[in-house]
Amino acid sequence: MKSRRSTEFEQPLSGDKVILMIKKDEIAYLLLRLTLGANIFLHGLSRLIGDHAAFAAYMDKQRHNAPLPGFLVHFVGIVLPWCEGTVGLLMILGLWTSVALIAGSLLMLTLQIGTCLAQNWDAAGTQLIYVLLYFVLLTYLERNRWSVDRYIKQRKTGKT
Repeated sequence: MKSRRSTEFEQPLSGDKVILMIKKDEIAYLLLRLTLGANIFLHGLSRLIGDHAAFAAYMDKQRHNAPLPGFLVHFVGIVLPWCEGTVGLLMILGLWTSVALIAGSLLMLTLQIGTCLAQNWDAAGTQLIYVLLYFVLLTYLERNRWSVDRYIKQRKTGKT
């Protein structure tokens, strides 16, 4: 019986009929994970392949009103692209997904603190959208079927 949440695909294989059930909520999860992962990955990559020093200087300038030590702001500007690239790539692959989502959430928390201390309320509001997306992905992690994590789990247990 086909549920309303799934789509059925049939593919002949050596004369047999193979039915692959793809649930719509799993497809939705995959697309959200890939889209957010690509966004975060490309944030990091574009800052790394561009002028990395200029980005760090931009971060320094943006946070100059924040009551934070300059060395800390500069350090975040140097490390942030690497963190974004790593988190984004892990999300795209669906590898260590829960760790990547928690790391991404903590990254957003760090950015929120700096952004709010600098009183950049427009950027803080935009960052909350990312926080919400991380929340949704972490909350519905059991729908992460189309991922390297699921493939590894299936290989270990022999189940689908």
